This record gives sequence, structure tokens and C-alpha cells, in this order.
Amino acid sequence: MAVSSDRLRALPLFSSLSDDELDAAARLFAERQVESGTCLTVEGASGYCFFVIEEGVVEVEQEGTLVNTLVAGDFFGEMAIMSGERRSATAKAASTVDLLVLFGTEFRVLERDLPSVAQTIAKTMDERLAPAARAD
Repeated sequence: MAVSSDRLRALPLFSSLSDDELDAAARLFAERQVESGTCLTVEGASGYCFFVIEEGVVEVEQEGTLVNTLVAGDFFGEMAIMSGERRSATAKAASTVDLLVLFGTEFRVLERDLPSVAQTIAKTMDERLAPAARAD
């Protein structure tokens, strides 16, 4: 089932896009629903997917410590795709979660065709990395 542009429009990451841009972005995404307890990313593993939470709660852990709780409208998985490095955290569903997923190839198309979205993702990634840089 294809993701509709209306579903993307409801998410902050995509709210500023034109109808044509939303249609283009929607064609790139796959949808996935997972149950509570499902591990979505594993710290130290290779990362090939970018996730946007449509509904539900995802807990993010580093070295077994809870570092963030993500909710509808939040996204994760960008660091491994954008940097080419291994996953920096483990993400687990803390409830049933509805996700929109981009695989690496589609993520590259998004970066190329929707630079404003790519900039927002990169800015969020930088903000997430900032506390780690200060701790060093």
C-alpha cells in the first residue's frame, strides 16, 4: 500500500513541502507497523533505514542507558545513513508503532530531490550529536 501525501503533510518534517514535493516524497516511503518491544536499530550495527514515527513511542538507548524518547513526528536512523558509520544507538518500540521507512537508496533520492527536508534532517542530526561532542 502506497503512503499518501496527506500522511506526510501531517508530519512536521514535511509540512512545508508543496503538493508536488509531497507526492514525490510519498512515493519513496514504505510503511511498517511494529509491536511494543520490537528492536528497530541496534547500536553498532550497519544502518540502511531511516524511520519517521507516525504513531507510537520509540525509546533510544546508548550503552544500555535510555537517552531519548521519540513520539509521532520524530525521526531516527539518519546518522548511520548520512555518515556511513555504524548505528550510534539502539531504538526499540515502547508501544505499537506506525512507521514510515526509507531505505538507503530512497534516502539518497530524498536528499537530492528535496534539499529542504535533507537540511532539516541534517540539522537535527547535528543537534543530537552536539551533547556527545561537549562530553568529549
